[in-house]
This record gives sequence, C-alpha cells and structure tokens, in this order.
Amino acid sequence: MSEVSDPIYSKALLRLAADAAGAGHLPAPDAAASAANPACGDRVTMEVALADGRIAALAHDTHGCLLTQASAAILGEAGIGLDRAALAELEAGVRAMLKDGAAPPLPAYGAFDGAASHPGRHVCVLLPLQALRAALEPAEPGGAGS
Repeated sequence: MSEVSDPIYSKALLRLAADAAGAGHLPAPDAAASAANPACGDRVTMEVALADGRIAALAHDTHGCLLTQASAAILGEAGIGLDRAALAELEAGVRAMLKDGAAPPLPAYGAFDGAASHPGRHVCVLLPLQALRAALEPAEPGGAGS
C-alpha cells in the first residue's frame, strides 16, 4: 500500500507547529489581541512588549489547526523587531504568496506552499498575522489605546 501525502501537512509544517516558537504568555505585555476563524474555531491571541515602536517580545496562545499553529510559530521568531509597517509588508507578502504564487516573504513561509491551492485554508495561515496587527493597533499613535 502506498503512502498518500497531503502537502498541507508537510514535515516542515509539523516541525514548525511542534517547535511552537513564542508559545505562552508575556509577564507584562504592552498590548494583546485575538483573532478567530468562526468557520473552524481556530483562535490566536498575540501578546507584545514594545520598545521604540518595535516588537521587543512576543508570545502567542494558539488553539487551532496545524496551519495556524505553524504560522504563529513563525511569527514567534520572525515578529521580534517588526514595527507596524514591517508587519503590514510581511502580511501582504504572505497574502501574495498564498493567492498569487509569489515567493515567500520569509523562507519559513515556504512550508505553506501546499496551502496555496486551498483558498479556504488561507485564513488559517493569516490568522496569527491578523492578531498581531490588531495587537499593534492600540499601541500606535492615533490607535484605540491613544
């Protein structure tokens, strides 16, 4: 019997999710926000500590599918040092990668190549980025927290 492999559940994605970089909570976050996908029940909460408008520390509490967990883990490492503009650029790059087949904005996002052909799963990959963007909004001048 031959083994059937599903590119959505690649070894690279399984590794990212298992490593769970950034999983947990910060002792005193400057901001936090959640994003949820009501279609499947995935939910991500991102907590950030900021310094000079950049993410100095990041933690996530992720309850979701492999794609959401892996995406959150990438941000657990790659999110440190980003400001709101850099995060927006990263999010746009991930969207373009998924929708248009553009190159991954960071090498780790290449693990999602199998998800590109499943538009219904794009939201799973984008959910952690949306939560992180929402966490940064109140911390920005003119944001909800100002």
